[in-house]
Amino acid sequence: MSTLSDLVHAQGLLTDADVEWLHRLAGDGQLLADLASADMVIWIETSDGSFVAVTHSRPSGAATLFYRDLVGEKVRPQWRTQVQAAFESSAIVDSSSPDWFEETPTRVRAVPIRRREGKDEGQIIGVLTRHTNLGEVRMPSRQQISFDECANDLFHMIASGEFPDLSAPTAPRRGAPRASDGLIRLDVDGITTFASPNALSAFNRMGFDDELEGEALAEVTTRLVPPSRQVDESLPVVVTGRAPWRTDMEARGVTVSLRAIPLKDHGNRIGAIVLCRDVSELRHQEQELITKDATIREIHHRVKNNLQTVASLLRIQARRTHSDEAREALTQAMRRVESIAVVHDTLASGLSQTVDFDEVFDRVLKLVAEVASAPNTRARTQLEGRFGVLPSEYATPLALALTEVVTNAVEHGLAGQEGIVRIEASRTSELLRVTVADTGHGLPEGRVGQGLGTQIVRTLIQGELSGSIEWKGAEGEGTQVIIEIPMRWISV
Repeated sequence: MSTLSDLVHAQGLLTDADVEWLHRLAGDGQLLADLASADMVIWIETSDGSFVAVTHSRPSGAATLFYRDLVGEKVRPQWRTQVQAAFESSAIVDSSSPDWFEETPTRVRAVPIRRREGKDEGQIIGVLTRHTNLGEVRMPSRQQISFDECANDLFHMIASGEFPDLSAPTAPRRGAPRASDGLIRLDVDGITTFASPNALSAFNRMGFDDELEGEALAEVTTRLVPPSRQVDESLPVVVTGRAPWRTDMEARGVTVSLRAIPLKDHGNRIGAIVLCRDVSELRHQEQELITKDATIREIHHRVKNNLQTVASLLRIQARRTHSDEAREALTQAMRRVESIAVVHDTLASGLSQTVDFDEVFDRVLKLVAEVASAPNTRARTQLEGRFGVLPSEYATPLALALTEVVTNAVEHGLAGQEGIVRIEASRTSELLRVTVADTGHGLPEGRVGQGLGTQIVRTLIQGELSGSIEWKGAEGEGTQVIIEIPMRWISV
């Protein structure tokens, strides 16, 4: 399905600032749908003068009207006149009589979406429609009446360009309070005029055993939060409804997330909506994840240190060995251990269990540079393309395999001469292809060697990465090694 940005840019009639405004409004589509107990659809004008739907939000506490999503569809004939009128008049247009949709009576409201910059009047960039299912209408409860009043206030703010508020900091949607989690309505002085049952329950769990209505929410939170506990500096402006921010408050082991939405009427503050949600379990899970991430990073750090210790011991042993063959074997083992340590060092520096392999391979090439400094050998490496991000379980065998291949190219392909080792990486959604080519001696008699290094590379590429490896070249023509790894095995 196309994203909002794709659909908007396909029409080419709106600016990037318009798209950002629509993104912010779409982010609160679920809130509007839940408050109004109705489907919410955002429409933008097309190049042919019609309108196309770019977002569709369904109410979570009421029946939706539409079985299929409207995103990408053009406005239907029965709504077009109303949507066009709201767009051209810059005013909210309500249907004069019930609109029938598939034998269901509905009520439609068209709200012009105005984008303002500073103190200017702004311009209309789209239309928001509310589709209420009249077939599901019952005697409204006090909560539904209050929710509907909040929705109407937000609709008028959308029409006047006062909602959404771009000065509000963006925050992760995970754990964000919703209308159904708890809603508190404040007047201009910060006094609670309505508190939903879920909102009252959240404050009861923090130790408040009275009624919220009639109380100043700021005073309630002051009594709940222990004096010794450090609170977020944004808490006072959130509980008074003066700023469109989010914050957490904690008392008696309960954490409640709060989000304030100031309500305005042509620039004058008339009150606020405060959404609240008990996120105690969510915060506990997040803390556990942070602890686990820190533990994993510490493990990678210790493994890296241990591998470097092993590499140092191998280096010392190689220097004290009188046999050239034994010295060469120990040196190769040292490089293999160091290449694995590079991956663990990279993982120890971040929270993710994925690796930017381009960073890893840059460090692997520095290890190879030690080989290139051998007497009578002048080798230069050239890297083209990008590997991208790989999961750690693939980064380790690939780093070790490429260390072997590049080292062999320098140590054997270019032994005693000057030349270039070119590494080219290309990646698609289905395949990672790495080519290592040197300008050296080439393969003796055109055949691949059967040494330990070759066996290691085959095992890593074919066994652990389910890939393929191929050697090409002839004596005197250089060697080309082609490695292909299917991306379907890689999930990042």
